Amino acid sequence: MTQTQESALHYPLGDAIPGESETMEVAPGIFWLRMSLPFALDHINLWLIRDRMEDRFGTLREGWTVVDCCVNSPQSQAQWNAIFDKRLEGLPILRVIVTHMHPDHIGLAGWLCERWQAPLSISATDINVARVAMTDHDGFGGESGTRFYELHGLRDEGFLGHVRGRRSYYSSLVHKLPQSYHRLMDGDLLSIGGHSWQCIAGYGHAPEHIALYNQDLNLLISGDMVLPRISANVSVHASEPEANPLQLFMDSLKRYFDLPADAFVLPSHGKPFNGLHTRVQQLLDHHQEHLNDILQAVPGKELSAADILPLLFKRKLDAHQTTFAMGEALAHLHYLWFKQQLQRREDPHGVLRFSLPQPK
Repeated sequence: MTQTQESALHYPLGDAIPGESETMEVAPGIFWLRMSLPFALDHINLWLIRDRMEDRFGTLREGWTVVDCCVNSPQSQAQWNAIFDKRLEGLPILRVIVTHMHPDHIGLAGWLCERWQAPLSISATDINVARVAMTDHDGFGGESGTRFYELHGLRDEGFLGHVRGRRSYYSSLVHKLPQSYHRLMDGDLLSIGGHSWQCIAGYGHAPEHIALYNQDLNLLISGDMVLPRISANVSVHASEPEANPLQLFMDSLKRYFDLPADAFVLPSHGKPFNGLHTRVQQLLDHHQEHLNDILQAVPGKELSAADILPLLFKRKLDAHQTTFAMGEALAHLHYLWFKQQLQRREDPHGVLRFSLPQPK
């Protein structure tokens, strides 16, 4: 993100962030938690909302709704236990909402639900994809992942060894999931903390990501759909090898133009900000620039996804980052392929390559 882009956004809280096992009130009854992640993207923002709900016996209970959960790790559990001890005012967690099924968001959902006997709310698509991922040990690596990257031109043995070793990657970061859930769908209205929150479904980054908008407070819990400094990863995966996620993601982003431009955005990574429409346009422009770079590079060539990694990612990537980068490179190639701006063929070495369509 350039300094010019950064300066177009406004951060009402400045550089303030909550300390470890601390909370910061960002709006009446809405508190920000920031927990550590064991990745290059080293943190996730979680949200505690003061709430009241009827239990199944019709008794009104005071407590909290949690939005997103962090990965399943001893460190994250310890951070949550400190929050339970110091920040819940002696009240229970009543409900757990998960924006989508990626491990940093759903990882401790089952643990929290079990600990507090609280229901889980999530989209049907994401909970069921998560359940598959918990048992599909090759879903994010293993031999199927290795073959997928080889098909797209990445045949470095060091990298492929990393991919082979990623068996059970997802389940290593996600606690056992609850057996039941409450389904969230686009347009649903949830009552949380005495306010109505609109569910906004988004696609491309996750199977069916749910963001939450509160009109009374003009506040958007954006999950990973709208982040202030980075763009959420948009990838083609081995499990859906001919998907067009970038089209889905860009179409989903455009829906946020329907919300007020001055909405206060609570993202999953980075700091809360104002400038929703500005940031959405920046993200759309970012992906269009990548598409333009590919179209400028491809004349006279046949390019695999591995070939365009240096074009889209200027920095050095480690093996973990390369898996995301390959998925994103494919997402951009597939966008152009589905638009019929590129054609695709398999070369004699078994690599899928993209080129300009031949004149008819």
